[in-house]
Amino acid sequence: MDDLDRKILIELQRDATAALDDVAKKVGSSKTPVWNRIRKMREAGIIEKTVAIVNPEAVGLGSTFYVLVKTSQHEKDWLEKFVAAVNKHPEIVSAHRLAGEIDYILKVQVADAKAFDTFYQALITDVSIFNVTSLMSMEQIKTTTELPL
Repeated sequence: MDDLDRKILIELQRDATAALDDVAKKVGSSKTPVWNRIRKMREAGIIEKTVAIVNPEAVGLGSTFYVLVKTSQHEKDWLEKFVAAVNKHPEIVSAHRLAGEIDYILKVQVADAKAFDTFYQALITDVSIFNVTSLMSMEQIKTTTELPL
């Protein structure tokens, strides 16, 4: 990747629906080279996909919870069950395995506390968890999908 690729990615991260002519103008190039670079970045897996970012509150999913998971089981079978449970629940919009005191963190997007409890009960039915701490986000201060290129 060179400087032009980075400029193109910055513009696409801001608005992937922008006209190719506009992207080319903003990055100081012409349409054809910009299109070819975008195509190559897609083929290389640098650009994974293009999506619409939906406002959670506008669709009735305005409550965000972070679930900190500690497990006493680190066997392959447990991990497979846990991963299957994570993938089963669409409320989980992000999941990470961590280094440190907490083993996993889940970001859960639901309508409200009652919906979170319903989700939580289903999750612990699917997989045994040693210790769970749930944190409700009171205010979103910053969120972005833009990487600092």
